Amino acid sequence: MSSTAAITVAEAAPETTAPRRVLIVLLGAIGDVVRALALLGRIRRAWPDAHLAWAVEPKSSAILEGHPWLDELIIYDRRRAPWGFVSFLLEVRSRGFDLVLDLQRHLKSGVTSWVSGAADRWGFAAANTKEFNHLFSNHRIEPQPRMRLKLLQYQAFGDALGIPAAPVEFGLEPSIDERARAREMLADAPRPLIGVILGSSWPSRIYFPESIAAVISGVRSSSDGCTPLFPVLLGASSETPLADAVISHLGGAPALNLAGRTGLRDLAAIFAECAVAFGPDCGPMHIAGAVGCPIVSLWGSTAAERSAPWGYQDFALTGDIPCHPCYLRDCPIGRECMRRIAPQDVIAAIRRAEHGRAISAPPIADGSDAQRTASR
Repeated sequence: MSSTAAITVAEAAPETTAPRRVLIVLLGAIGDVVRALALLGRIRRAWPDAHLAWAVEPKSSAILEGHPWLDELIIYDRRRAPWGFVSFLLEVRSRGFDLVLDLQRHLKSGVTSWVSGAADRWGFAAANTKEFNHLFSNHRIEPQPRMRLKLLQYQAFGDALGIPAAPVEFGLEPSIDERARAREMLADAPRPLIGVILGSSWPSRIYFPESIAAVISGVRSSSDGCTPLFPVLLGASSETPLADAVISHLGGAPALNLAGRTGLRDLAAIFAECAVAFGPDCGPMHIAGAVGCPIVSLWGSTAAERSAPWGYQDFALTGDIPCHPCYLRDCPIGRECMRRIAPQDVIAAIRRAEHGRAISAPPIADGSDAQRTASR
C-alpha cells in the first residue's frame, strides 16, 4: 500500500462548522503519536484558521515540538503525580477548547476531555475503550474492528466530523539543523546505510542479537548482486547492552553504534539518510516510515494488521506461531515468535523494500495548503 493514498470517507457525514479551538488528547506511545499526525494534517487542511493543540507526555513530545501543523503543546508529566495531573487538567480547562478528540481511550484521557469543558467531546465507541473512557465523551465514532490499522482508526474521527479526505502525510521533515547534526553523526559511515532498530518498550517484541547480526552480515555482502549496506545501530540508552551484543556477534565487522546517542528528532533525520531500515514493533519504526525510509518490521507478540507502518505493510514479517498475537509484554516461552523470523527472510524483505523506496515515499504537500502549513 502506498503512503500517498488518500483516506476515503466511508460514510457521508455532514460538514462540521469549523471550530475555533481544537484539542487532540493522545498522551503516550511514540508510535501512536506519529500515526495520529495524519489526522492532524487532515484537520489542518480542513480548518486552516483553527487553533490546534495536543495534550501529550514528555516521552513523545519531541515528535510534536515545532510541528508546522500544530499551534500548542500541553505537557502532562506523570512523574509529578498526583499534583502534576491536577495542574495539567487546570491548564487544559483554561484554554477554552470547543472541540476535543480523545484518541487515547483510557480513563486519564477521558477525564482530560471532560475537564476541558468543550461542548463537543469525541471519543471511541465503548467497545474500543478501557476504564469507562466512553462515559466522558458526548460524541463517539463508529465501533472500529480491533485489527484495523490504528492510523485508519484515528482517521475515523475525521470521517465522523465530515471533514474532507486528504493524503496521508506526517509533516516530520527534519529541519536544516537536524539534518546537519545527523550528517555529522553519520560522517564516517559509507553509503548506502541501513538503519538497525534494536529495541522496543516491550521485551516480548525484541529480535535476538545473533539474528540481528546475521541480517547485518547478509545485507553488507555483495554476493547477491545487490549493493552492500552499512549498518547504523539505533536504540535508547537502555538498549546499549543489546547493541554491544550485536557488535560482538558481528565478529569485528564495522558498524556505527549510535545506541544511546540519539533523540527522537535525531532519528527522523537519520532515517532520512538511510536507504532502508529494519526492526521490531516500536516508535522509531513508525518514525522511519513517516519520513519515507522503507522499513521492514518484525512482528511477534503484536499484530502487523493493526500496527504496521503506513505504506510499508508489505514489508512486515510475522513469526508463524499459534499464540500470535498474544499482546503480552513479557513472553513466557522465550520469544519463540521472534525466533521464527528467519534472518534470510528479513534480508530478502530488506532488498525488496530498498528497491520500493520511490513508490512508498510520502508526498510533499503542494498548493495553498502547503504554503499555509509551512508558515505555521
